[in-house]
Amino acid sequence: MQRLLLGLVLLCSGFAVHAQTNETLIAHYEAYYKQMKKQGDVQGIINAMTHLNVLAPSQARKDTLAYLYLDQGRNNQAINTIGFEQNANDSDVAIQVKALGLKALKQPAMAIPFFEEMFKRTPSPHIAYELAELNLQTSKLAEAEKHIIYGLANSKEDMKKAFFERQTPYEVALKSAFMYLNALTIYNKDPKANIDAAVDILDAALKASPNFNMIQITKTELLRQKQALQQVEASQTKN
Repeated sequence: MQRLLLGLVLLCSGFAVHAQTNETLIAHYEAYYKQMKKQGDVQGIINAMTHLNVLAPSQARKDTLAYLYLDQGRNNQAINTIGFEQNANDSDVAIQVKALGLKALKQPAMAIPFFEEMFKRTPSPHIAYELAELNLQTSKLAEAEKHIIYGLANSKEDMKKAFFERQTPYEVALKSAFMYLNALTIYNKDPKANIDAAVDILDAALKASPNFNMIQITKTELLRQKQALQQVEASQTKN
């Protein structure tokens, strides 16, 4: 009986020590987190949040950790932290991480449902642009066109879209960016018959945003294709 009581006392003491140690560690990493945040040390913040999530797991901490990875361009770690399953109870942060992370990992088909959920929760031309671009990439032209129509109707003059194909990034009017996607959509509906129609839209977009380098590149390629088609047709006529 005495041995049983001694065993119970030791077991309870062990639980108490473990709880105290756990609380001490949580307090330590919470203080560490605050200090790293104060110093602007992102890796330190990630380390602190990882420890806190192990010691006292919570969805909010997991979401925050995934967002920190995303913000640092560490998209694999972000998705590995939060997963890529669709969950109706996901926070706005979780939805954003999954959408942007999967897009960055070149998984447009997987990213689309999360951008759709973002748009459902908070409709905006910027999210509509992402949806139009991703649907265009996956050859869903009707879906792309739907979001382009929304974007053209709701883009404000002060809304901008950044492009990064040049060494120095630049911004254009968001409406011009939607016009660019519209030209691509029309072209993809019939790559032979719709070149001129697409080029006309590109010219209009370039007039509104003269610095739109991507339009110049696309226009040059479309005109090259037109010339190649004309040469083939001329050759067939001669034969």
